Amino acid sequence: MAELTNLESKLAEVLGLAQAAKGATAKVKGLADDEQELAAVLDRMGKEAEETARRCEDLAGDFDGKKTAILEQARETKQEATEMMETYLGEDADALDGFEFLTMAEAGEVGHWEIVSVLANRAGHAETRSLAEWALPIQRRHLEDVRNGSLILAKQEDPNETSG
Repeated sequence: MAELTNLESKLAEVLGLAQAAKGATAKVKGLADDEQELAAVLDRMGKEAEETARRCEDLAGDFDGKKTAILEQARETKQEATEMMETYLGEDADALDGFEFLTMAEAGEVGHWEIVSVLANRAGHAETRSLAEWALPIQRRHLEDVRNGSLILAKQEDPNETSG
């Protein structure tokens, strides 16, 4: 397997996170099925995650002889992120739990994309820089959307009700 540079490794991570995000938005949508507006946000996020993953895969093919290694590392990242989601969203998870998880996940994606952007700039890799410039505003909007969704759901909670 080819050895990856830091930039290629981070590209693999954002690819894996985008792949995991597709499943995470579907999972949380299932928890929020009676919240039509939030479900629509999750649908859009899932489609954008799918498009992000596609663009990352296309870019991975531009790294000479490294696509397989990038895709393998992406699969590992996706698996790790999916395991974290399954741990966090146990059998008794509700919509608020789902949006809290997505808030953490989207914050992580924003951070990863910011790192990709810095590394692409330092490497002078125009294609990766362009992808990061496209992805960052979307990821920042996703973070804001799930944060707002969490707050909407929190307002519906009875603060005096016992949990458990």
